[in-house]
Amino acid sequence: MTEASKMYIVQKQLENLKKLAMPGKVVVIYGARRTGKTTLLKEFLKDETESHVLVNGEDITVRSHLSSQSVEKLVAFVGDAQLLVIDEAQKIPQIGLNLKLIVDHMPEIRIIVTGSSSFDLARSTGEPLTGRKYTLKLFPLAQMEIGQIEKIHQTEANLENRLIYGSYPEVVLMKDNKGREKYLKEIVSSYLYKDILELDGIRYSAKIIRLLQLLAFQIGKEVSLSELGTSLSMSKNTVERYLDLLEKAFVLQKLTGFSRNLRNEITKNCRYYFLDNGVRNALINNFNLLEQRNDTGELWENYLIMERLKKQEYLEAQANNYFWRTYTKQEIDFVEEREGRLFGYEIKWGKAKPKPPKQWQSAYPESSFELINRQNYLKFIS
Repeated sequence: MTEASKMYIVQKQLENLKKLAMPGKVVVIYGARRTGKTTLLKEFLKDETESHVLVNGEDITVRSHLSSQSVEKLVAFVGDAQLLVIDEAQKIPQIGLNLKLIVDHMPEIRIIVTGSSSFDLARSTGEPLTGRKYTLKLFPLAQMEIGQIEKIHQTEANLENRLIYGSYPEVVLMKDNKGREKYLKEIVSSYLYKDILELDGIRYSAKIIRLLQLLAFQIGKEVSLSELGTSLSMSKNTVERYLDLLEKAFVLQKLTGFSRNLRNEITKNCRYYFLDNGVRNALINNFNLLEQRNDTGELWENYLIMERLKKQEYLEAQANNYFWRTYTKQEIDFVEEREGRLFGYEIKWGKAKPKPPKQWQSAYPESSFELINRQNYLKFIS
């Protein structure tokens, strides 16, 4: 057993899972590989008092039974269990239809399934389970989770590590940076594209890597699909398809431009952020200290935006998320639309204290504007 595996940091989705797992419903947990989906299931089952079945969709026998579309076979497979738990459910053909049959014929059963990509699982569970499912997303560890085992001075001391090595559970619990680098490079080489490359028609793993490397240098900037296509000798449509797949594989997160009133607001191009800083840095093989880097601002922005999205997901805070920029180069890094209001956030690593853009104030006078920096960021993300 490794040192990292000895400790469990309580995941925020554990509380949500306990609340949502109920008879006649399917809880679908999405998340990138190695973010702790299996760990979450095991922790959930520790307090389970009713009989349950825990299986893995990568098992050929499990796939045979749970893709059968035979009520008799499905009922026999579940047996007397009150809870069915399926890890890696995206591997099972027609899993959504089969789960619907189980729910319809065994209405007292609770079902939990996980998937490391949302392509096939979302498509398969979507229509058959309409009205019968809840969805949870699992990210690399959030600071609001890590904070449970850290005192404030430790959080401040570990901030640089979070920006450089990210927040995968194993990475957070490791003590040496060389081990973190090795682990992240393994994530990138072995797991990051696995689900994408299993899809028909995706044959260019080198181009996927190159696409991600190009995006790694464009954090906080609008991305031109045409320019990316030219750089990669690919069509704009192919680039768009790859980006969509990388979002569904939980590698990237897209932000669109906000616009409501002004003609010169940018809306066509998007910005892309990495779900984990460590993965981003592994892609470009740069684990230098912050004092040796020229991209600290980008790392800071990527980190805070992803931590904010984790907070929204885990606390079930409904919001639409954007950036805002005009062709006259007035901009706001992150905009939330929630509770009928607009909240603008400017993210700065240094000591700059920007004022709200004049066009933002005039176009959206009821909105708020806040600077997020190292002095107040913990309130923003936890």
